[in-house]
Amino acid sequence: MKRKVSVIGAGFVGTMTAQRIVEKNLADVVLLDIVEGLPQGKALDIMQSASVERFSSKITGSNDFADTGNSDIVVFTAGFARAPGMSREELALKNGGIVKSVVETVARHAPDCIIIMVTNPLDVMTHLAWKTSGFPAQRVMGMGGILDSSRYRAFLAEELNVSAGSIETMVLGSHGDSMVPVATHTNAGGIPVSRLIEKERLEAIIERTKNGGAEIVNLLKSGSAWHAPSSSVVAMVEAILGDSKRIFPVSAYLTGQYGIEDVHIGVPVKLGAAGIEEIYEIALSDKELEGLKQSAKTVSKTFAGLKIS
Repeated sequence: MKRKVSVIGAGFVGTMTAQRIVEKNLADVVLLDIVEGLPQGKALDIMQSASVERFSSKITGSNDFADTGNSDIVVFTAGFARAPGMSREELALKNGGIVKSVVETVARHAPDCIIIMVTNPLDVMTHLAWKTSGFPAQRVMGMGGILDSSRYRAFLAEELNVSAGSIETMVLGSHGDSMVPVATHTNAGGIPVSRLIEKERLEAIIERTKNGGAEIVNLLKSGSAWHAPSSSVVAMVEAILGDSKRIFPVSAYLTGQYGIEDVHIGVPVKLGAAGIEEIYEIALSDKELEGLKQSAKTVSKTFAGLKIS
């Protein structure tokens, strides 16, 4: 039986996510949006490329949440994009009501699904989705760490003039300004990057990684990134549907790991058919651990500031 993934939100990220999933033949896709005709038109356009791209998965567009029924995974991309100068607290207030309403509806139609949150501020919205859905914590997660790690790899590879695939690294913490690129676990072909890049230059690359999303927003003037985010989401979808047990940094609910609890924050996890199957506690420097804890406090503070009925 063909697996099913529903993507909520037919904006750039949602549409590209849906396209990547069907082109990889990972699952049939329902692309859903409240704007009439928008998801239907985009789904039809993607479907008409099937013979060229040689995929057999089906994609349909819909405005009816009932069509998400029996989904294995539901990806949330709906909401407002972060505008230049907008704080994450302001964005949380704008998107919180949307996420709560949509999660309530999806939970009724697809009570056994795994939720992947992409809507920003990602960790806050992931925690809201978990509380709203009532799902087990292993079935609600956020995408951010894979994207942040990918950006860090890209900047390091550019600096060293090597393939991005040669870079091994991990970015933990909140998907935002308080993210924690873990320099102590970063290498190029097994060689610690601290031996290859001067300290000041490495710190500049880390700072650019922290502002990677904002850099794109400022360049675009309107909207935000969608190519790399959709690629990161689909890596998670593929790991879950394929039960591949891959280790990724994702926003997960902590219950004391790293001295943090009752918050969703980016940490290394094993992804498989059950969702988050294990959370790993890796050795961090004192500075990195403190950064992770501060990042978690920022997420908790923002979530506490949400006033959503």
